[in-house]
Amino acid sequence: MLAEVIPWFEDPLVFVSNAEQMEFESRSMDMFADDARCAFFREARGSTTTSPLELPWLDVEQAVLIAVNRNPGDDVALALDYRTDPTDPRVVGSDFRTNPHECQWRVVAPAFSTFATRLGL
Repeated sequence: MLAEVIPWFEDPLVFVSNAEQMEFESRSMDMFADDARCAFFREARGSTTTSPLELPWLDVEQAVLIAVNRNPGDDVALALDYRTDPTDPRVVGSDFRTNPHECQWRVVAPAFSTFATRLGL
């Protein structure tokens, strides 16, 4: 069913199971946002940009990872993107398939509630 919701994902994901895991997994975004050598992940801090940070970039100050790659090195993830709604954020996913040299964060669902419904949760 996940393949129907996120057709560009081919690598297996693991959903994080609690808030502590979400915080732990999301720390990688801080590292990538602070390292110019990791710009291909398209993760940045919105508070340090002069114009609004929009997709295909992820604002790490307003995002939390909810699923990550099962296999090390796959570099796939799903995140809650709070830029759209603080109570029902959109769900975005990383996309390295379209351009393997640069990540594009794409909308998976316009709201988490929609995402949960699509998965039958």
